[in-house]
Amino acid sequence: ARTQSLFFWQDRMEAVSDRVLYSTDDGSFGHHGFATQLLEELINDGESIDEVIAIGPVPHMRAVANVCKRHGIPVVVSLNPIMVDGTGMCGGCRVTVNGETQYACVDGPEFDGALVDFEELMTRQGAYKDQERRAVAGHAQGEECRLEQQLAEKAPLDFSEVNQPLNEKQAIAEAGRCLLCKKPLCVTGCPVEIDIPGFIKAVQEGEFFNAATILKDKNNLPAICGRVCPQENQCEKTCVLGRKDRPVSIGKLERFVADWEAAHEAVEPVIAEPTGHKVAVIGCGPGGLTCAGDLAKLGYDVTIFEAFHDTGGVLRYGIPEFRLPKHIVDREVGYVQSLLGVKIRLNMVIGKVLTIEELFEDGYEAVFIAVGAGAPAFLGIPGENLVGVFSANELLTRVNLMKAYRQDYDTPVIVGRHVAVIGAGNVAMDAARVSLRLGAERVMIVYRRSDAEIPARAEEVENARHEGVEFHLLTNPVRILGDEHDRVVGMECIKMKLGEPDDSGRRRPLPIEGSEFVFDCDMMIPALGNKANPLLTHNTKGLELNKWGNVVVNPETGATNLPGVYAGGDIVTGSATVIEAMGAGKQAARAIDAYLSEQRGP
Repeated sequence: ARTQSLFFWQDRMEAVSDRVLYSTDDGSFGHHGFATQLLEELINDGESIDEVIAIGPVPHMRAVANVCKRHGIPVVVSLNPIMVDGTGMCGGCRVTVNGETQYACVDGPEFDGALVDFEELMTRQGAYKDQERRAVAGHAQGEECRLEQQLAEKAPLDFSEVNQPLNEKQAIAEAGRCLLCKKPLCVTGCPVEIDIPGFIKAVQEGEFFNAATILKDKNNLPAICGRVCPQENQCEKTCVLGRKDRPVSIGKLERFVADWEAAHEAVEPVIAEPTGHKVAVIGCGPGGLTCAGDLAKLGYDVTIFEAFHDTGGVLRYGIPEFRLPKHIVDREVGYVQSLLGVKIRLNMVIGKVLTIEELFEDGYEAVFIAVGAGAPAFLGIPGENLVGVFSANELLTRVNLMKAYRQDYDTPVIVGRHVAVIGAGNVAMDAARVSLRLGAERVMIVYRRSDAEIPARAEEVENARHEGVEFHLLTNPVRILGDEHDRVVGMECIKMKLGEPDDSGRRRPLPIEGSEFVFDCDMMIPALGNKANPLLTHNTKGLELNKWGNVVVNPETGATNLPGVYAGGDIVTGSATVIEAMGAGKQAARAIDAYLSEQRGP
């Protein structure tokens, strides 16, 4: 420590140690000098040291690791100081170990200190500190902080909800277009099995409360689905009107009904008598909330265990405010929690704080794993660990959880002037549009296929283009370029052409030899989907996983190979949609009810 007064737990350390040596920078206690100097003296005096464990600030651990490497002594460093959310989602704990990208929250925090790239780590940490300094500079000097004004002057757009709702007259008119088919194909396209003709007929008649009752019989999160569900690929895709005209706007009607209910009269759920059985749901995202809500309606005592400090999962941290306002998430979670009686425990990283085995020991009789896929995917090209490379996962998580979208918060996420987003899915569109709102002068979508293959919702692509996002199609990055300070300054790309269709049904992109070129950017955001976060799965004995680390389940029930353990959503399928996760939650709730009903007998 710098001085004696900063020591703590001396008695505890001495109680469990054969020998304790102290070092202070000012010589007020023990050795006068740095701890690394004391370590050098011990080594030079012939002290036999089998292994060194370094715990402390990153510069301290780097110095200790350097000493140990010089003397060939194994050294373990604990990278707790760079951990933020405990799950790896925010990306703050990203570190290169033996040439590979690792996350201290997930893969550590203990690593072989000889293999950690401390120079890169400290450069990245310095970038975060620069943002912090800019945010608090005015406050630290006792002066007015002008950051809010500066951001407001710089940011060309705000985070207000973009897509506007139908009014009552528009809703009745749109519902009137529905043919109320006797064999409605739209219902077969809905993963949560909503009685679509039923609720639309109620809207036609102006019976909005009845419409809400029908909606909430099957869907615990209608205001969310009405905003972010890709209806054009689900229920609206099968609408017969779409064969010759545009389909009925089922999503907009769902949003209208859900918002009407919130503003007028809440639907009281029908809840069965208590069964006396406890179920644990891991993850408070769309799949977990759906499963928990459906089981609560059936009379089960349900507790959701959420790793983060707030509810909603990807609904809160992964979707921007302008697409899904946080107060809508609060409202929908409040329904599941208050009216359905589901208990929610926050800051519970299952796999670290508790294991699934311990949940069963605590009296839970079934477990549903709905943790999503939180580990970002990268391109695997040179330069991805330069300062200025953020996965879309990291960017959106930081913006949402730090409330960087609010001008009254001194927690900005500083973006580059010229931002390149790699990919063209919904998350890529979100990252691009967020970057514009945070003040980027130029934002580019870089996608290796053509316009026809873009997987994002047409509505989101149209909005992105309208807001000024550039689209560089048939273009693929091959290398990220950095300056002498390891900061992004550009990207080398190659032009592509389309070949035969691949397994996804889209034409395979092929590089055009000799077409390499470079364009300038100072921030690069891969938006390539997510991989399974191993925090829970690797700490659950015997749980069967596939080669990608996803949980293997029975596709009809969501049952894993472990008795009483079910899983659904992105942890099973990889990156998918909110509504698909909800469908998996509904399927699992039905299967868990059947399983526990069989357990308790007639």
